[in-house]
Amino acid sequence: MPALPPLTIFLAEPRGFCAGVDRAIQIVEKALLRFGSPIYVRHEIVHNQHVVADLEAKGAVFVEELDQVPNGGKVIFSAHGVPKSVPDEANRRGLYFLDATCPLVSKVHHEAQHLFQAGYFVLLIGHKGHPEVIGTMGQLPEGAVTLVQTVQDVHALDLPDVTQIAYVTQTTLSVDETRDIAQALKAKFPQLIEPKKDDICYATTNRQMAVKAIAPLVERMIVIGAENSSNSVRLVEVSKAYGCPQSKLYQDASHVDWRWLSGATTLGLSAGASAPEVLVEELIQACEMRYNVILKRITLGSENVRFNLPRVLEDS
Repeated sequence: MPALPPLTIFLAEPRGFCAGVDRAIQIVEKALLRFGSPIYVRHEIVHNQHVVADLEAKGAVFVEELDQVPNGGKVIFSAHGVPKSVPDEANRRGLYFLDATCPLVSKVHHEAQHLFQAGYFVLLIGHKGHPEVIGTMGQLPEGAVTLVQTVQDVHALDLPDVTQIAYVTQTTLSVDETRDIAQALKAKFPQLIEPKKDDICYATTNRQMAVKAIAPLVERMIVIGAENSSNSVRLVEVSKAYGCPQSKLYQDASHVDWRWLSGATTLGLSAGASAPEVLVEELIQACEMRYNVILKRITLGSENVRFNLPRVLEDS
């Protein structure tokens, strides 16, 4: 039997689940234990089909909008946050709901509301159509917040006659790209008020830092995550920008194009904040079937953040 070709895998740490994702999944699991099935969940609880399928097998029912939840039903809002209109509708219909919004997203919601109430015109740096952006913009009256996606958007901004301007950001953006947009905003609006604390969450920042360290060392980079996961897509972009143009996003090992990896002797591996660790382990095992693998861990800090569950579920 011929010897397997060598492959050194540089494994990023931290990677995978963040505290907000872990909390959201626990809310669904504990709600099923506390109340029984079905528990309805508005939108994907987090952006990962493996997580969704696992929760469906346990009795969760995923819906797009509240009109799919029967009267008297119990519903959970996803980790990405929702516009104010969603809990308002749930209350009108008498639905019992639990909010699994990540506390760091809720912080941005409160920040935007505080700025608006203080008389500021609010700019939101983020990606159009992302559930988190929809939720954040939905905290304020229509027209009170303007979305900015690129530096070019900044140059094209034509704001109403306002003197007080502030910005907040989506929590899962590229740190570098957001910095460039913020700098362009400050150059155009010298009076601009910045967030007191960076809105990009600790998990997004940490995972990007680990990928930045690995990218120059490897010929290929794989990020495990979903195509609609903002933080996962950003990891691929960061890897390409920091030295590994051959970087790809894969949902799991079964989707990997092994021909693309052929000839490479070094591989970087990370996972988005909504990707279960088991998917990383399965990819390493798949590599070990094809290569003589040497595993090297690249550790940039540790994470011990934990968010409390809703009180009604704490003892479940």
